[in-house]
Amino acid sequence: MSGFAYIVRDGKVAQPILKEALGQDASLSWIHLNTNDERAQLWLGGEARLAQPVIDALTAMETRPRCDLFGPAALVNLRGMSSEALGDSDPLASIRMYAHGGCVFSVSRKQLNAIQPVRKQVEDGKILDPGDLIAAIAQAITEELDPMVAELGDSLDDCEEHISQHRAFDLRRLVNETRVKAIGLRRFLYPQRAALEKLAGLPVEWLADDDRLHLAAAADRAARMAEELESIRERAALTHETLTDLRAELIDQRSLVIAVAAMVFLPLTFITGLYGMNVEGLWFAREPWAFDAIAILCLGIAFLITAYFVGRHWFER
Repeated sequence: MSGFAYIVRDGKVAQPILKEALGQDASLSWIHLNTNDERAQLWLGGEARLAQPVIDALTAMETRPRCDLFGPAALVNLRGMSSEALGDSDPLASIRMYAHGGCVFSVSRKQLNAIQPVRKQVEDGKILDPGDLIAAIAQAITEELDPMVAELGDSLDDCEEHISQHRAFDLRRLVNETRVKAIGLRRFLYPQRAALEKLAGLPVEWLADDDRLHLAAAADRAARMAEELESIRERAALTHETLTDLRAELIDQRSLVIAVAAMVFLPLTFITGLYGMNVEGLWFAREPWAFDAIAILCLGIAFLITAYFVGRHWFER
């Protein structure tokens, strides 16, 4: 079955098989499962003997960050970055944790990046109880998300700095991509902040004062990122409107050039079409100098029309 377990007792760390991690008298028993394995879902209700509402919350297909109190236990859902491919509308992977006493059950459907550094902390003896573990996971998630949010802001700064008519089409695509990513992240960071704040204030014995401080710091960091994403979303909307205006102006300028070209060639087409008719009665049709005269006349008309538009500064608008 897919998963791992750690037992922390008297500062010593052991990594038993999942079944042996149950019912241990230890300061921390951490059992992590991947619910893509159907046996893991059966194991939670069978050998782990968790209540059905807890199992449903741990194995739900769609989740959002939240924190609920179950007597002396707590159910916490958080979202973090994953090394696996995720959709644009759901860019963060979930981790669901159920903590009671000295035991923590954690479940994820996708590979969460924050799990590996937290496992390293457990193996190094830096995590001794459930409060330490959940606080470490929350901090690892927010620390990894922070550079990603900053990168979105920097990307939008570059777009705003290089706004021009010639790059309007490319920049619109980049701004749209940034806006979509910001909206997807903001969708989870606001409830994540609320979940962390609620967790920091839960009346449970396994949360020490330093754990509450770390959770509050992670909540504050999530709030700052959510506010930054809201700012990015608004700035992206304004930048998109500016680029749309520039694009419309560019199209108008091109349309103006086409219109001027049409106005230049319209009288020329009439004259050449008139003298291209194979009928009797055309003026100077049999004169040897007639072709040169008509060509000079067409060039003069084209020059006068073009000079008129240039003199009125139409091409500079």
